[in-house]
Amino acid sequence: MTIRWGVIGTGGIARSFVGDCSRAGVDFVAVGSRTRESAAAFADEYGIPRAHGSYEELVADPEVDAVYVATPHSRHADDALLAIAAGKHVLVEKAFTITAGEARAVFDAAHRADVAVVEAMWTRFLPQMRMIRQVIAEGRIGTPRLVEATHHQALPTDPNHRLRDPALGGGAILDLGVYPISFAVDVLGAPSDVVALGTRSPQGVDTQMGVVMTHPGGAQSTVHFSMELRSPNTASVIGDAGRIDIDSTWYTPTTWRVRDRDGAVVEEYDGREELAGYAHEARAFEAMVASGARTVAVIEPEQTVAVMAVMDEARRQVGVTYPADGLEAAPAVP
Repeated sequence: MTIRWGVIGTGGIARSFVGDCSRAGVDFVAVGSRTRESAAAFADEYGIPRAHGSYEELVADPEVDAVYVATPHSRHADDALLAIAAGKHVLVEKAFTITAGEARAVFDAAHRADVAVVEAMWTRFLPQMRMIRQVIAEGRIGTPRLVEATHHQALPTDPNHRLRDPALGGGAILDLGVYPISFAVDVLGAPSDVVALGTRSPQGVDTQMGVVMTHPGGAQSTVHFSMELRSPNTASVIGDAGRIDIDSTWYTPTTWRVRDRDGAVVEEYDGREELAGYAHEARAFEAMVASGARTVAVIEPEQTVAVMAVMDEARRQVGVTYPADGLEAAPAVP
């Protein structure tokens, strides 16, 4: 079964996804933007047959089986619901929505419409993550007790950039924090407790944040993310009989190793020659749709909602609010 894809949005992440997946043979048949000119330019660049001047036209296209939502976070819920109402399967770019409540609403709508909706947390689909899960499941590091991960990038500082705008879901947490938080939930399960400290910009979004979580069995995770720093961005899963160390940049195909309890290297892996990252999630999504399934095991709806709930609570503790919270934006920091 060939899945015919439509794309909502023509920004940077759409370009990365379509470029990556096109090289792997994914079939993109249509793109939609807020203007026909933008859609046409994107379609010409990537050899996509049809360009639509609105998202409504894109989801109404009868040749489209599945829609990739690549708009800003603040539009994810609305655009996913639009595609669901048109009977399309939907892959929604992370962060999945702005809030856990929005995420639940999207999954509930998908269930009623009997279509598949998955969060495009591409790192979960990498072969190295499948291998890491296997190492953990086989008990080769014992019982996991701690996950450590960072995500630091020096992102645009323009006060008018969407990353600085609460109305567009700006801040570090939805763009960067979602990676290590999702990783911790993937390895250790949804947390029972969340403690967060962070710094806010004059516009009221988080510029950096540290989050400590307690997971089932008393395991913990510590994650830090910032949009004003650079670091190696490494991660570790530490068990009572060994650990897994993932090198820079841990959320991309990279090198990693398994160590025993004394720190000696037991096994080493190099994932840098893997198929380009985004294609793994697209192919997994296609296989799920072709099989008639409505969820994919590596990121079930409950986990997506759990990650959104962690980010909701972390933002609450730091004082970052969005219009989708039903609250006024956090006051500016002097």
